[in-house]
Amino acid sequence: MDRHPITQEGYDKLREEIRHLESDVMPEIAEKIADARAEGDLKENTEYHAQREAQGMTQAKINQLKSKLANCYIADKSTMPKGVVTFGSVVTVKNLDDGLDEKYEFVGPGEEDYMGEVMKILTSSPLAEGLLNKKVGDKVEVEVPSGTLKFEVIEIED
Repeated sequence: MDRHPITQEGYDKLREEIRHLESDVMPEIAEKIADARAEGDLKENTEYHAQREAQGMTQAKINQLKSKLANCYIADKSTMPKGVVTFGSVVTVKNLDDGLDEKYEFVGPGEEDYMGEVMKILTSSPLAEGLLNKKVGDKVEVEVPSGTLKFEVIEIED
């Protein structure tokens, strides 16, 4: 499996989320399970079953986050090549179909944000993979699940 770049801030954010789930959320759930168990018959105890399900889902989330971290390496954006689209770049592209400019920042797992003015997308996404290593003026066609997107690289901020 390929390892993906992540910033130190992104790594710390994922570690903190794991710590919170393991140290705060899981003990709370365990306490609620114990309280529900004290109620008696477990066969018809919906609170007990709901908390056991929450415990399983939380553990699955912890495992998922740990897996993300295991498949990442901390990358220093300042060491990335200049003048080409790389991890950490903020790139402005012109959509050649509708003429609109779009701005993307290429980030690692846990750092994505699709709602900001600059959309932060994973370097492993089809769009990012299609734009990586391109220069200003390059035109590119990117295959995405919904079809083919055509872009021209307008600006790269390293």
